[in-house]
Amino acid sequence: MPQSPRRRYALVGAGARAGLFLRALATDHADVAELVALADTNPARPAVHNERLRRLGASPVPVYDAADFTGMLKRERVDVALVTTVDRYHADYIVAAIEAGCDAITEKPMTVDAPGCRRILEAVKRTGRTVQVTFNYRYNPLHEAVKRIIQSGEIGEIGSVHFEWLLDVRHGADYFRRWHRDKANSGGLLVHKASHHFDLVNWWLDDEPAEVFAAGRLFFYGDQGRKHGYARDYERAHLADKAEGDPFALKLEDEPGLKELYLDTEHHDGYHRDQNVFAPGVSIEDDMAVLVRYAGGASMSYHLTAYAPWEGYRLMINGSRGRLELEVVESDHVAPAAAGAVKGEPGAESAAESGFKRLLVRPYWAPPREVVVEGLSRGGHGGADVRMLADLVGGSEDPLARMATATDGARALLTGLAANESIRTGTAVRVKDVLNIEEIIR
Repeated sequence: MPQSPRRRYALVGAGARAGLFLRALATDHADVAELVALADTNPARPAVHNERLRRLGASPVPVYDAADFTGMLKRERVDVALVTTVDRYHADYIVAAIEAGCDAITEKPMTVDAPGCRRILEAVKRTGRTVQVTFNYRYNPLHEAVKRIIQSGEIGEIGSVHFEWLLDVRHGADYFRRWHRDKANSGGLLVHKASHHFDLVNWWLDDEPAEVFAAGRLFFYGDQGRKHGYARDYERAHLADKAEGDPFALKLEDEPGLKELYLDTEHHDGYHRDQNVFAPGVSIEDDMAVLVRYAGGASMSYHLTAYAPWEGYRLMINGSRGRLELEVVESDHVAPAAAGAVKGEPGAESAAESGFKRLLVRPYWAPPREVVVEGLSRGGHGGADVRMLADLVGGSEDPLARMATATDGARALLTGLAANESIRTGTAVRVKDVLNIEEIIR
């Protein structure tokens, strides 16, 4: 039987997250996928990734200026465009790709505003091309177990969800060093980060948000840090004497992966990856509470804290036959030596840090049952990244319908956009007033 031709992939946005996809294309799924080009606004970052491909034993690929994105798609006969740029540009590249006859895979969030979301959905409907959003949390074995328990009916019809997510002062602080600190770039953490969590609840409940009320503020980072006694007077950590001894300072020269991608390339575009988290210019919130009413009647209370002393999350789902409880402590504290490190980079974790995971089902009239989940790993979002890429690139079977479509991306995004609007106005916001998805896709 003749072998199916490999699909041709090109990637735009050669930052740190791009490495996950490039490695998968060059190694794990090279039998069905071929990386044929890289594009970025900074010419040096694709060169870094090409060197990393060489180290993996793969061939380097042509590099394009992101301004020539559509030309790249045509010249390299691209089948699938991977979009890993700054969030505010996702819609531009996704729409350009599908208008050029390609499918698209994009990092979350799908985009950062309602007009961009509309453009994507309309282009998908017009062209028939596919857009898939990399909601890797769907692929965490713990989250799959939650989905299976709900589907089984063991806790009955869902009445309410409580979801608390804590980012510690290593991981959480990093959003305030990068381009994410500007809401115009990221949509804020309720879009950039919480879209992961909102998508999980949509997927677990097989439902969509109808109305949102939210409160949030910048409490800890930015100028507020002076009030709490943390601020130091420097703009970025590199070569700043005042950054010495600051646990919030990111030393790029001590992080080999980030140094070659950002510090060694910043002369091309002036982007500083190591900004002071307490410097002026932060326009996103770090403490957010959200109340969501779903179309099917369930409600959710959600809280995101970006300055916690430990990292993890708590999920409680109340049903007509019982309750599900999931508690995950990813690290019970941040070791002082790791405070300024970036999660996932060498030195970011310390042996002194510890954590645990526990999933309980509490039925009526019976003792609680602990659910043992196999296949968990500490790296790659609990093993989720590898599993996600097996579906997205490798084409493996997906019995839990985990591959997120443009419609899924829109529904997760709209919870965050409605929450942002509620924070701005102080009122409850109907999701359909932000964007009526059904009117576009039907």
